[in-house]
Amino acid sequence: MTSIKKVQITFDCAEPERVARFWCEALGYVLPPPPEGFATREAFDRSLPSEHQGSSFVCMDPSGVGPRLYFQRVPEGKVVKNRVHLDVRVGTGLVGDERLAALEAECARLVPLGAVRGELLLADEENESCLSMQDVEGNEFCLD
Repeated sequence: MTSIKKVQITFDCAEPERVARFWCEALGYVLPPPPEGFATREAFDRSLPSEHQGSSFVCMDPSGVGPRLYFQRVPEGKVVKNRVHLDVRVGTGLVGDERLAALEAECARLVPLGAVRGELLLADEENESCLSMQDVEGNEFCLD
């Protein structure tokens, strides 16, 4: 039997700090403390060679249960649909109008943070309703 591994989810993006701060707000995540020897994350970033400053950012679940999210700057822009996406579980255990209300409430909270609303997929015989969205750089995710 193999042991369970921890997972980090990595986002390629143009502005790592901006995208990380969106996901901190969306998920209730926090920024980790600065590396040892630095009073702030900004001080650490300024210590890097100029070409590496602002090139990555991290956020994490304060309870330590959820995966660490890593955001890295890449030169190319987003071109096609993500092959992997996050499902933000806001409607777990809810059905019908209650579930739709939870999805809509979370959407209303995230749009002012820079998210873009996508398509509402209504429940069918196999799946409950979900709402597709995009983060501040167009990465797809679902409210589920």
